[in-house]
Amino acid sequence: MPRSCPIKVMLFKPGFSYLLASLLLATACSDKKGLGDGFSLESLPLEQLSDYQLFDGELNLLQPGPDLLPYDLNTPLFTDYAEKLRFLYLPEGEQITYVDEATLQYPIGAMLFKNFFFYNDTRNPALGRRILETRILALHEDGWKAYSYLWNDAQTEATYRVTGAVVPVNWIQPDGSNNSIQYVIPNQVDCQNCHQIGDPLMPLGPKPRNINRSYPYADGTTNQLEKWAEKGWLTGLPASIPVLPVWNDPSSGSLNDRARAYLDVNCAHCHRPEGDADNSGLFLNYENGDASALGLCKPPVAAGAGSGGLAFDIVPGQPDSSILLFRMNAVELNVMMPEAGRTIIHQEGVALIEAWIASLSPEGCP
Repeated sequence: MPRSCPIKVMLFKPGFSYLLASLLLATACSDKKGLGDGFSLESLPLEQLSDYQLFDGELNLLQPGPDLLPYDLNTPLFTDYAEKLRFLYLPEGEQITYVDEATLQYPIGAMLFKNFFFYNDTRNPALGRRILETRILALHEDGWKAYSYLWNDAQTEATYRVTGAVVPVNWIQPDGSNNSIQYVIPNQVDCQNCHQIGDPLMPLGPKPRNINRSYPYADGTTNQLEKWAEKGWLTGLPASIPVLPVWNDPSSGSLNDRARAYLDVNCAHCHRPEGDADNSGLFLNYENGDASALGLCKPPVAAGAGSGGLAFDIVPGQPDSSILLFRMNAVELNVMMPEAGRTIIHQEGVALIEAWIASLSPEGCP
């Protein structure tokens, strides 16, 4: 059973890509902590999310206990407009090692929790939410493994599920209109397809440059990386590291940098030299500085429906002639990109990439 902590007050702040629950505890929690006595990595996956014993109070509050630390990303992956709450778990006494701006080395037993939910009305988060799934990445001796948990309709528990699921979801958008989708919860193979960089599975979002941002913790707002280091969870943090721009915040970077950040997070897990789409020759990772590999005036390796009859991945200055934008603006199987993780078009993301391509100096592709 999860720990029980009486809750005194909860504050919801709309406008964030996550739900900030600032909880003051009226009494001390149970001294039962962590994953419980006798826990071992070999016992994963546990049957129920509550079996991990890492959340305080009612499970659907997703209130982290002392062994979980919440975090957020500058630019997150788009998943059909789902909101996300992310948490990090480390075994007692273990540390993460900073390697470079794109790489962290985690200790065996580290776990990343990502919870997907929709507000009933995005204009007023206080009207409630529906949690759909919790995904866990756990680092075993032989590498990272992915586990997915499906929440029940009563919002009291999430159960391990290998095969995935399709869940109907309805919500009110910021403009007051209703939206309805068939939300797809991936199966275990789908998780591996996205998270497999080279041979091993890898975390995608929490790169140092993408978590180099402030977070409003219960005890005050501070930089996430500094918080990890202060807590003793991160070692080797340099005095200064780059910051990945926030894709939809013009104050965080230029149009070029924000577009590249969006492509890095949403596309580069496959479109990179070590990724599943390495044979495409289209590399959208943030580090790539080669214009042709980035798609400028590059013909596709394979033609067909995915090209939309267009000749080049990106035609500078001409969004409507660019395969990249055509595929982002599609929902048909074997045409849309990304090909997993969404069922509808990310209108704001498409607008960003369209503006970026339009801003590139026209060169006249051969």
